[in-house]
Amino acid sequence: MPKQPGQRPKLLLLMHILYQQTDEDHRLSVTQLTEQLAALGIPCERKSIYSDIETLRELGCNIELRRGPHGGYWVSHRRFELPELKLLVDAVQASRFIPEKKCRELIRKLEGLASTHMASQLQRQVYVTGRPRTGGQQIWNNVDRLHEAISTGKMVTFGYQKSDGQLTRPTVSPWQMAWDGGYYYLIAYQDQTTPSGIRHYRVDRMKSVACLSEPRRGQKQFASFDLAQYLRSRFQMFGGDEVRMTLRCANAMQNTMRERFGTGPIFVEEPDGHFHFDTNIVVSPPFFGWVMGFGGQVEILHPQSVRTQMRDAALACAQAHSRLDPQ
Repeated sequence: MPKQPGQRPKLLLLMHILYQQTDEDHRLSVTQLTEQLAALGIPCERKSIYSDIETLRELGCNIELRRGPHGGYWVSHRRFELPELKLLVDAVQASRFIPEKKCRELIRKLEGLASTHMASQLQRQVYVTGRPRTGGQQIWNNVDRLHEAISTGKMVTFGYQKSDGQLTRPTVSPWQMAWDGGYYYLIAYQDQTTPSGIRHYRVDRMKSVACLSEPRRGQKQFASFDLAQYLRSRFQMFGGDEVRMTLRCANAMQNTMRERFGTGPIFVEEPDGHFHFDTNIVVSPPFFGWVMGFGGQVEILHPQSVRTQMRDAALACAQAHSRLDPQ
């Protein structure tokens, strides 16, 4: 049989139809596939569909057939399964630095990796919280330039607004990017000011990121750097002095402490229904708030200086709420 017009793109269109419209619960028969191709201007015979599907299988497409009533062909395996796509959608939604418009664009692209039926399930689960989102197109440029600097081993400079509103322009050696609390952070070495050391910067607070020609520094400091420990020791990524301290907790807090500090700390059981452990923590207001949030189930034992700061913070909080009728 001579080839009919449009036969060359037929294989690609057939693959597109199968990937977009089928899954285990939604199959297409040969008749339906033939009708859809004809609607796209590519008439074909039923037997050619069988040979085309075999060709697609040989090329690595996971196309299955269910015989009998309501049977048909469907794509049985995709690059991303539905639960994986849901996790990716959740991650996009949780990011505060992705603007709402860009957030929806990314979700639409993720939907394109599923069948139209699966995509409708993603749409039903999507909930844009409406909470403030920071950043815009500038943040995409920032991320791109920072990754370029990290991969090429060059220093960077950028305008930066601190949490107190102060504007600075640091020049640092970028080493890693980290995600914490819905924000993207650059982890870098800085030796332009005293004291030098490892610092972190929120990417959405940066402006005019520029890659420099100067090679980055800090190889010695990052040779044994543990990013996970760095993030665990900082509450809401606040800066401050990192202190080795002992925490005493009610036994019911064991899972919570493991989730926060990992498997490194050794929990020492006590006979009165408590346990204690040592860990490094950056002393900051969010840390004190975290301790107070457990209502006495977490106690700072050592050092005494941090214990005193904790007591003063708790007294100040209690005093601020001591009035029965606030004005």
